[in-house]
Amino acid sequence: MFIGYAVVAALLAFALSASAFLTFTRNPQITGNMTKLGVPESWLPWLATAKAAGAIGLLAGLAVPLLGVAAAIGVTLYMAGGVITHLRAKDYEIAPVTVLTLLAVAALVLRIASA
Repeated sequence: MFIGYAVVAALLAFALSASAFLTFTRNPQITGNMTKLGVPESWLPWLATAKAAGAIGLLAGLAVPLLGVAAAIGVTLYMAGGVITHLRAKDYEIAPVTVLTLLAVAALVLRIASA
């Protein structure tokens, strides 16, 4: 189970890191999508920080199981919020955020199972 967590956590951390970087640098595609969803631009640094913290926490969870569990819970809630935000904005292009939500749930289950 630990190897499964390591693989899922690494993939998810990579995706979160890339997304955080693009959000921090105000990539036009990211800012355009956030604007379309009704997310204020002033929230972008906070959202990027949360993604970066999630990525770091998932990787630190390889050594500290409780931290991995906490990070996986946080990322799951963050991504579930993303799904809800898309649905509230009537934007049904939710495949990417849904996949990330499921990966976060998988990381949580695998980290708990391997502790």
